[in-house]
Amino acid sequence: MKTLVKPVLLLLVWQSVWSMDIPLERAPMWPKEPLEPVVVSIGLPLVLSCDPPPGPPKPETYWMSSCSYARPFRWPIQTAFPTTQPVRQDRRVSMGISGDLYFSNVLFNDSATDYCCNARFPYKNVIQQKMPVVVKVLTTRTVAEAAPTWLSPTGSSSSVLVLLGEELLLECIAAGLPTPQITWTKDGENLVVKPRMKVKNFNKMIQIPKASFEDAGEYVCTATNKISYIQHTITVVVKAAPFWLEKPTNLVLAPEENGRLVCRSDGAPRPTVSWFINGEPIDSATPEPNREVSGDTLSFHSVTTANTAVYQCNASNEYGYILANAFVNVLHAVPRIHGPRNELVKVIEGSRVFLDCHYFGSPGNLEGNRFKTHNNGTLEIKRIQVEDQGTYLCVVSNVAGRDENQVRIEVKEPTLIVTRPQSRKVIRGTDVRFECGVQADVTTPVTTTWMKDKKLVPLGWRLSLDESNLIITNVIRGDEGNYTCIIKSELEQKSASAHLMVMDRPDPPTNLELSDPYERTVRLTWIPGDSNHSPITEYLVQYDDDDWLPGKWKNLSTYPGNLNSVILHLSPFTYYEFRVTAINEIGLSRPSRPSMRFQTSGAPPDVVPKNLKGVGTWRNNMQISWEPLSYREWNGPHLKYLVWWRRRDSREEWKNATTKWQKYYIYDADTFTPYEIKVQAVNDFGLGPESPIVIGYSGEDRPLTAPLNLRVSNIESTHVTVHWDPVARSSIMGELKEYKVYYWRDSSQLRWMRVNRGTKFKAFPVNSLEPSGVLTELIPYSNYKMYIVVANNRYEGPPSNNIHFSTPEGVPSAPRFFRIQQRHLDSIYVDWDLPAEPNGIITGYSLKYQTVNATRGEELQVEEFPPNVTSFSVRRYDRYTRYRFSVAARTRAGIGEWHMDESPHYTTEIYAQDQVDITTQGWFIGIMCAVALIVLILLIVCFIKRSRGGKYPVREKKDISLELVDDKDQEGSFDYRIARVSTLPYPRWDEERGVQRAQPSMEAMMKRSESDDSLVDYGEGGEISFNEDGSFIGQYTGTRRDVRELDFSGGLELHSPMNTIYSLA
Repeated sequence: MKTLVKPVLLLLVWQSVWSMDIPLERAPMWPKEPLEPVVVSIGLPLVLSCDPPPGPPKPETYWMSSCSYARPFRWPIQTAFPTTQPVRQDRRVSMGISGDLYFSNVLFNDSATDYCCNARFPYKNVIQQKMPVVVKVLTTRTVAEAAPTWLSPTGSSSSVLVLLGEELLLECIAAGLPTPQITWTKDGENLVVKPRMKVKNFNKMIQIPKASFEDAGEYVCTATNKISYIQHTITVVVKAAPFWLEKPTNLVLAPEENGRLVCRSDGAPRPTVSWFINGEPIDSATPEPNREVSGDTLSFHSVTTANTAVYQCNASNEYGYILANAFVNVLHAVPRIHGPRNELVKVIEGSRVFLDCHYFGSPGNLEGNRFKTHNNGTLEIKRIQVEDQGTYLCVVSNVAGRDENQVRIEVKEPTLIVTRPQSRKVIRGTDVRFECGVQADVTTPVTTTWMKDKKLVPLGWRLSLDESNLIITNVIRGDEGNYTCIIKSELEQKSASAHLMVMDRPDPPTNLELSDPYERTVRLTWIPGDSNHSPITEYLVQYDDDDWLPGKWKNLSTYPGNLNSVILHLSPFTYYEFRVTAINEIGLSRPSRPSMRFQTSGAPPDVVPKNLKGVGTWRNNMQISWEPLSYREWNGPHLKYLVWWRRRDSREEWKNATTKWQKYYIYDADTFTPYEIKVQAVNDFGLGPESPIVIGYSGEDRPLTAPLNLRVSNIESTHVTVHWDPVARSSIMGELKEYKVYYWRDSSQLRWMRVNRGTKFKAFPVNSLEPSGVLTELIPYSNYKMYIVVANNRYEGPPSNNIHFSTPEGVPSAPRFFRIQQRHLDSIYVDWDLPAEPNGIITGYSLKYQTVNATRGEELQVEEFPPNVTSFSVRRYDRYTRYRFSVAARTRAGIGEWHMDESPHYTTEIYAQDQVDITTQGWFIGIMCAVALIVLILLIVCFIKRSRGGKYPVREKKDISLELVDDKDQEGSFDYRIARVSTLPYPRWDEERGVQRAQPSMEAMMKRSESDDSLVDYGEGGEISFNEDGSFIGQYTGTRRDVRELDFSGGLELHSPMNTIYSLA
């Protein structure tokens, strides 16, 4: 047997170690000299340099404010404590890549604190702080606006070189007033922010953690404000150190075989490839005729054992190098096939099949069946068919020997997904069905599994399977993702995926920040929330300015959905909180978290007090009043009102006064004098606009004279025309408002009629030089009195003389009542009364009647009656005839108001029923039955009482005394009888006196209950009067006292049916 020895190359690396002292370096530090204050004018840019100590590595820098120790405000003990806090960065203030702090423009508030730069050395776990610097801002009367200028980088162009895979940072910071806004473009187009790219620092910096070749190009940043704009071009060049495309692999060859090593690499610039053999350059090694170097390929022809070695490939450029080793081993040994023998392989029809024939050794040749045989012994069958099914033999041989193995192949039908799930875009809350139809070989079982984002879908009540289909009920946001249907058999696995996109209301915006504060504006910036696959159409900005009841949000304005920074227009001197709500087609997001509380600066009032007027409240004053400004309209603290006045049509100067109330009084004014008045609001920041001039009048007094020559004309039954002479304006003592006529009905011309003498009035405005008016709603045939007064806005003047007038007759009102009766079967009787208002002398009555339901078509009948006749009878044709009646009274003025009515539906049966005896009526029979039932109950009770006991001694009733009954008989004598015990708490005659009688004793009541038929119950010790027949039966029955009539005040309860009835009642 020939033994082959595998050569092994041992690379021994010797390392010499010396003992040495390693010094530990301290973290670098800033110098401790105090820094001079920085003085800058308001509105100008400012850069505070950091210059951190060198690394390595480069330290992390950040800026803090209030770095020195400050004393608390009004602190009783002067103890210092730190108030350091991070510098709040925004579009105006930001830190650059170098660590410097940039101010696009300086505000006065920037001088309220000091600033210090801090450096953190991550590997040394040390933080160093630079000495604080104080910024002094010089204020000017006006601040000039400035066009944008570059702070970093400077100039109009720059370039950046970055290696592939390293971090790329691009920065543009501009100065200007107002603060410029930064925008970016790349290669002439708007910059598309990709997922691996971040735009930070309020759009001033672009961060790409791992640069790629596609990031190279020209980036243009533009700074814009309302004055102008500037641009800066940054050229980005991406270079790369060498990297592998194909590394060389180890080779095992037999003598006289051929082989090659491939070393493919790339980089920017393209790397240079060098070959080494056992660590030495191949050019200086012993030349071999069967070895050839061609660029990145090393070829071997008819190898021998001399070619056994370790070969190295080195690819390098100016940015780095890479090195790979490959071992070439030339062996002379019998090849051996590894792996299972006589294997059964099941494959899918149409697939590419690889039959492995792993061997060890270096075969001279590889024998096999048709198809393609690879160098490693693998047989490849492309697009295998059913006819390719069978047994395959693998033979490995070389000059030293041979080995063989056979493999049997079974070809199965492929598994197909005939219905693939489709990607869906749905609204949250809907149902989704992903279908996955399968077709497979009948001899091959398959299983269906659903995956979501490479995780198994948890099935439950909301996610369920219908055969191989997935059903999702009531979709939520968490259901969004990639769903994969996996069909698995023993031979293969097929899958089909679909994406579920859940549309929902957008997420709320975050990180609300306020910047650029002014008197009436502030800039609000936020980070948009996720749109949830439905583009945000607009943003709703709400504010809360209520200090007393926070949480009452009001809508401020809406803005397009592509904005995330807006200017808000506000009221001065007001505290605000803001929140933002995003809106898309699905609905509104939840409101964002409120912004920080913010107060606008004060300003003079800009609202004019409304409803200014001047009215006199007394004859020598004038009250100037107006509607006060609401608190939101103050625009500053300590709001007051400056009131101006002067006489109209006079040359006197304006007088003024300041008040914090909503009214002001002017005294010592003439009666009803016109004044010009105006008012304006004022606060600590200045005067507001003046109101328009309004004419006001001082107080009015009582008119001095009454209207003269009061007279009437055109007297009608219900109205009359009134005339009077106007009053002189000077005697009205104020503004003429109206004339008032007071009138009342003094009497009726019918002497027997009583009238209501209540006074009425009617006001007449002044409309002509000869004033007049009409009094209406008068009552005819009456006597009236009247007088007139003149009135201003406060008083009425003295009354004029009374005048008398009488109204003529008019038509009367309807009769007071109209009654229809049926006194006989064949007639109807009607009667009526006088009218409520005769309005004259009644001359007679008119009665109209006509049948209602008759079919004969009788004409309307009219009857005339004298004033003393108020009744009439109509003969009926039959019992079903009904009549419609109308009656009216007449005077000499005409006929009055008609009273109409219809006769009821009288029938013979109803009339006969009215004549029957009362004993046949149902209600009477019911009452009698109830009375009989009560009597029967009483008799039963009496029978039960009598059946309970026998005779009882008469003497035991001696305790019941005779009482004087205040009844006189016909002969005038008194009757002594045993008094019946009342059911009232005291006797009726005591009730009248208001004195309560004592209750009978329990002993007496018990004695009375022992016998119901003893003579003692009916009298003792006194005379009992007899009836005419000589008996005392009447007294016996009349004076007997029943136990039920006694009043027991608590102890004894008598059970009786009547007691039960009373208790229920």
